[in-house]
Amino acid sequence: MGLFDKLGKSLGTSKELDVEEYMNSEEMEDVDVLNEPADFYIKPVALKEEADIALIEAELDKKNIILLDISEMSKRPNTLKSSIGTLREYITKINGDIAQIDDNKVILTPQKVKIIKRKKPQNK
Repeated sequence: MGLFDKLGKSLGTSKELDVEEYMNSEEMEDVDVLNEPADFYIKPVALKEEADIALIEAELDKKNIILLDISEMSKRPNTLKSSIGTLREYITKINGDIAQIDDNKVILTPQKVKIIKRKKPQNK
């Protein structure tokens, strides 16, 4: 009988605890048990609707870097253009930066984090 079985019986639960199921649950999504919490994060966010802009702005305010997936919204080019324009205005206001990585990815940075958009030529 394992530790979790004993714990479950002592708490009066009849269902066995599946550790893998627990670790994959939503409440464990932001928990990193191997490392101490970081000051800032790189967070993947999917831009699916204009309401996602508020979430992105909130994450930038927390000084997190956003790796934005625009693939779903690229099916609506006018909405995508408007949303990226809104984000660009916000980025300018907070002195952050924005750059397109490829057709489906955009990176957004908080204040005082800049993106080098061109490679420097290598000295030979």
